[in-house]
Amino acid sequence: MTASTSPATSPADLFRESLRLLLDKDIDGWVALWHDEGVMEFPFAPDGWPRRLEGKAAVQDYIRDYPAHIDLHAFPDLTIHRTEDPATVVVEMRAVGRLVASGAPYDMTYIAVVTVADGRFTRYRDYWNPLAIPQDGTADFAGSAR
Repeated sequence: MTASTSPATSPADLFRESLRLLLDKDIDGWVALWHDEGVMEFPFAPDGWPRRLEGKAAVQDYIRDYPAHIDLHAFPDLTIHRTEDPATVVVEMRAVGRLVASGAPYDMTYIAVVTVADGRFTRYRDYWNPLAIPQDGTADFAGSAR
C-alpha cells in the first residue's frame, strides 16, 4: 500500500487523511479510503441530486470529476467530535475554494456523520446546505439530473 491508501488508525485520522487527499486532488486515493460496501448519503440533497450511493464504485462515479468543478483550497474550520461509538465521528467543517467553470468563490459548511471499519469508510452521511449551491449551473458535477 502507498501512503495515500494505507488505513488510518482512527475515524478522525481517516477523515483528516481524506481531506488532505481532496486538497491534493487525489480522487483515486480518496476513493481507496472506502470499504467496497460503503454507503454515502446526502439527507438534504435537492431534487435531481443523488441522496444515496451504495458501494465504492458508486462513490467513485460520484466524486470522479470533482476537481474539474470545484478547486478546493482549504478546510479552514474543522472540528471532529468523538461519539459513544468509537467507530463513528461527527465532523463540522468548512470548505473554501473556487468553482472552476466560473471562477466564483466556493464556501460551503458541512456536517458529516462518518463511520469507519477496518480503516475504511463504511457510512458517510453528508449534511450540506443545498441552498448554498451556486444557481449558475456550474456545480452540476455529481450525477445531477437537473
